[in-house]
Amino acid sequence: MREPRWLDDEQAGRHVRPYAITGGRTRHSQHNFTLITLVVSRHDHEWDHDHLEPESMAILALCRDRAVAVAEIAGQLDLPVSVVKVLCGDLLNGELIIVQAPPALSEQPSVELIERVMDGIRRL
Repeated sequence: MREPRWLDDEQAGRHVRPYAITGGRTRHSQHNFTLITLVVSRHDHEWDHDHLEPESMAILALCRDRAVAVAEIAGQLDLPVSVVKVLCGDLLNGELIIVQAPPALSEQPSVELIERVMDGIRRL
């Protein structure tokens, strides 16, 4: 099958590779990640990672020493955010990462509370 004429080899690779990395999945079936979900590698597991894609290995390496947001992972590894979300879901299923999702809107403090705290700090 030939690539359309408007796609050169480099452009075609950028479209095909993410599809291949995720097995055609555009989202993870069990986990939803936001752009600011924090990801950190688990240090207590030294498992055999030969079955992982190189991109998954890169995520583990990037998140080894500190928590990194999904958006930052995508930027650092030059991967689409959707691919990073799928791979992080797979890593979470494999218990290779720990994630900290942002609080739900119902759990976030109100603007009024934040303003009162800021006013109290300014008075100090």
